[in-house]
Amino acid sequence: MTAATPPVQSPSDRRVSARVGSISESATLAVDAKAKALKAAGRPVIGFGAGEPDFPTPDYIVEAAVEACRNPKFHRYTPAGGLPELKAAIAAKTLRDSGYEVDASQVLVTNGGKQAIYEAFAAILDPGDEVIVPAPYWTTYPESIRLAGGVPVDVVADETTGYRVTVEQLEAARTPRTKVVLFVSPSNPTGAVYSAADAEAIGRWAVEHGLWVLTDEIYEHLVYGDATFTSLPAVLPELRDKCIVVNGVAKTYAMTGWRVGWMIAPKDVIKAATNLQSHATSNVSNVAQIAALAAVSGNLDAVAEMRTAFDRRRQTIVRMLNEIDGVVCPTPEGAFYVYPSVKELLGKEIRGKRPASSVELAALILDEVEVAVVPGEAFGTPGYLRLSYALGDEDLVEGVSRIQKLLGEARD
Repeated sequence: MTAATPPVQSPSDRRVSARVGSISESATLAVDAKAKALKAAGRPVIGFGAGEPDFPTPDYIVEAAVEACRNPKFHRYTPAGGLPELKAAIAAKTLRDSGYEVDASQVLVTNGGKQAIYEAFAAILDPGDEVIVPAPYWTTYPESIRLAGGVPVDVVADETTGYRVTVEQLEAARTPRTKVVLFVSPSNPTGAVYSAADAEAIGRWAVEHGLWVLTDEIYEHLVYGDATFTSLPAVLPELRDKCIVVNGVAKTYAMTGWRVGWMIAPKDVIKAATNLQSHATSNVSNVAQIAALAAVSGNLDAVAEMRTAFDRRRQTIVRMLNEIDGVVCPTPEGAFYVYPSVKELLGKEIRGKRPASSVELAALILDEVEVAVVPGEAFGTPGYLRLSYALGDEDLVEGVSRIQKLLGEARD
């Protein structure tokens, strides 16, 4: 008997486009939303899912926004690419913080870092162009690449190398279709930081092969111990004609909800991305832009205080996780995440269940001890969990203590 041929679906029958229908929900936001919903329902849930500081936005930034609300000038449309005074301040801040000198005409202000990432890829990728993506990766990178018509190519690093890829790995992934390499240091989800020498080696490899580099510098001020932040276009001037920098105020100034990011790129790329934004969203909220202007024009005292707290929490969470048999947690050097391997626990019996994946283990942790973590599948590497330590010290200790107790029951 011949199998029936499935009916051909006409465009009018397809309710959601294949392009958008293929996108996965942000796993980190989904975990955070579920944790907050359970907490609102009265459950004592502790969430390690969201990547946002638990500190309020500094008062002087809030006051600048209040004043902007009262100013009729900001009640109207403004240039799609950003307020001129904010673009100039971002250029000055970039020189101050990373040593990279750019003109305001090379800056595009966006609705958070996510829009900057998508518009950067959309501006330089044609269908089928490949982007080398070091994994574990932040969930939005591959989705933005696919939306822009590109093809993400994963290059995986694990805990044995501190989640840092090598030039040799990147070269092995390069093909005639490779156009861009993504560089993120400090990293979300692992907290990995590349040394200046290793960062420069990757940049020189990109220059040698004529590749674009998109570098996400959102965690530039959150490095610990002897680790240092390296801005690739600052140390490699020859890279600048094919380099896009993405950044924003979210992490440095505890402004995740204000939604102000930016991209810095050659002028032709900024022009193209600005044209795209003019049709997609037009200008970023003027009130948020004025708040961002106050932030980037001010000092870095607020982030220094946060960094001290994060460093303390970093050491606590790494110590407590490594006390669990079957968990291997490298010490992150930046950002505010740990990325422990839980591969040795998979398949073991825990309270009558045998989780076969980190997705199942994360679900078990939430169900049994009401702690929300994000499974490694969301970041391209099954067998791991991501925990943000951007939460209060007491909640951090209580949450990890619950995990310790649960996973301590694991049996063969």
